Amino acid sequence: MSIEITKEQILQIMPTAKERVGKYLTYINSYAEVFGIDTQLRMAHYLAQIAHESGELRWTVEQGSKSYFDKYDTGKLARQLGNTPQKDGDGYKYRGRGLIQITGRANYDAYNRSAFCKGDVLENPELLEKPLGAVKSSMWWWKTHGLNILADNDDVVKITKKINGGQNGLKERCCYLARAKRALGMCK
Repeated sequence: MSIEITKEQILQIMPTAKERVGKYLTYINSYAEVFGIDTQLRMAHYLAQIAHESGELRWTVEQGSKSYFDKYDTGKLARQLGNTPQKDGDGYKYRGRGLIQITGRANYDAYNRSAFCKGDVLENPELLEKPLGAVKSSMWWWKTHGLNILADNDDVVKITKKINGGQNGLKERCCYLARAKRALGMCK
């Protein structure tokens, strides 16, 4: 089953995304079925999460100064993300990118090795900032982390924890989800 999302629907969910929608809409519609985001409920959850993570399609790279990303460069968090243990800039180089903001050398490497990645994102991480890379990497991450199943269960809390590691922005994500369900005709 294929779902075709319209610009109007995206704007109902992300009203400030006006001039940015066109850069992403074709890719969202082209790849949703490939990654199993093929029901209204799955699409509603996907769109709600990317709305929050990208600031309504505003950012495809994690915001912060270089020193902010030191937390990803050494120590426990760096190890969890698959970054090298020495202070070498991996934290900044492999900061969150794409519409879901995948983070860390391990995630970049996993996507790089997937059949869906075209180009070397380990050497050129900025590829994930471009519309095609931002959409495909987010959908790949969504599918490989079992988020379609969580969406089928309408579990915004578990989806948020998988994406964010906690419940950061949960209230906003729930608001986006309610808008997405209305925009997709799932409720009034």
